[in-house]
Amino acid sequence: MTPLRIWLLAGITSIALAGVIVTLATRTVQADVKLPRPAATVPPSVPADPMVAPDTKTHKGLAARTKGLMKGLASWYGEDFNGRTTASGERFDMYAMTACHPTLPFGTLVRVVNQTNGRSVVVKITDRGDLAKGRIIDLSYGAAEKLAMTNAGLAPVVLSVIARGAKPNGGTN
Repeated sequence: MTPLRIWLLAGITSIALAGVIVTLATRTVQADVKLPRPAATVPPSVPADPMVAPDTKTHKGLAARTKGLMKGLASWYGEDFNGRTTASGERFDMYAMTACHPTLPFGTLVRVVNQTNGRSVVVKITDRGDLAKGRIIDLSYGAAEKLAMTNAGLAPVVLSVIARGAKPNGGTN
């Protein structure tokens, strides 16, 4: 190849590479950003050992349960489950103020207080699930955002029952 062809090839390659770099550097990033993964894939930043769900078999656990207070860790779930049907039959909306709890009746309203920052939110129980040891509630992404816990994945919380949901036969719990 002649020196002129080499210079032309190098020039064209440089212009193409510059065009790609400019395109990548100036494109809108927000449209391509996915929401953070659910807590199940986020490493815990809060130790699980110090806080556990109340043991209903002991006097201390029973007292906490009768007062409607529970302490433990909250996690959250979102995008992977958005639009799916929950255990209650409702469609999951990751931005709604809802939660998954292993035992509380569907429709129960629960105040969740993040003990790290004092923020609180009221959620409705719409789903069931086996939670990891020490975790007492799994919040929707929207509720977790209000509590400022989405980056950490987990947060120490206190739950208080505001209103119990209805039994399947129409009565109240």
